[in-house]
Amino acid sequence: MKTLEGKVALVTGASRGAGKGIALELAAAGAYVYVTGRSVKGNRTGNRPGDIDTTVEEIEKEGGRGAAVSCDHMRGGDTEQLISRISSERGRLDILVNNAWGGNELPVDERPFWEQPLEHWSHMFDSGVHAQLITNYYAIPLMRKCPGGLIIHTTFWDRYNYLGNFYYDLAKNALVRMAYGLSRELRGDGIAVIPLSPGWMRTELVLDSFHTDEAHWQEVEELASTESTRYIGRAASALASDPKVMELSGIPQQAGRLAERYGFTDIDGRVVPVFLIIV
Repeated sequence: MKTLEGKVALVTGASRGAGKGIALELAAAGAYVYVTGRSVKGNRTGNRPGDIDTTVEEIEKEGGRGAAVSCDHMRGGDTEQLISRISSERGRLDILVNNAWGGNELPVDERPFWEQPLEHWSHMFDSGVHAQLITNYYAIPLMRKCPGGLIIHTTFWDRYNYLGNFYYDLAKNALVRMAYGLSRELRGDGIAVIPLSPGWMRTELVLDSFHTDEAHWQEVEELASTESTRYIGRAASALASDPKVMELSGIPQQAGRLAERYGFTDIDGRVVPVFLIIV
């Protein structure tokens, strides 16, 4: 069903992973999707798989519509130009998915704080938290022209349990708190702001680390509890299609819980259980 027909969406950090899965699902539901990131065809960052041009090619192959725009969301000028383009071309922005994240440039392990490199701060807060704040800053004035929109912060969250790495826990919870603050400030505009957490996703990098691919992951026992990147995409699409989404504004959500609430499944037909942190 084209529940998002006529809507305009922006998904940041959509070259791969959760951002790509979300962009594909929003487009499948009928939204026109702007796909942003730093990786473009012929110039991928960090030699990682995926780029924004390929994401849009897949959107169009599935019958959707979108545009790839190279953008470094750590740069205010880049982001301001992007929002200006969306305003000029479409005149509105209904759905913003803040997914840009550069926080995993160094290994994210469970050593204590005092043994962690201080560089984690700049990676997770400048390339993650600050990038999402900048995008909100420039996008919200355009979104307020058409009340009733939705802002999603992709994060990782499980009932405020500790995430195992000091910097990662601090950054991901900062995104949750940013969403809460914005939900208060945008309540009068009817714009919902929701932190959304996946479970254990089979991203391109996860599949590569297990020396497999999306066609053969079921042969790897350790990946049995994983979900595709389109699972969180379907969660985002369900939220964007819900006329009562304001009831959830400011409240952290998990993809698995939303599957139960809205009745969607993963691409293999499973309702993947909620990912829980064992404490």
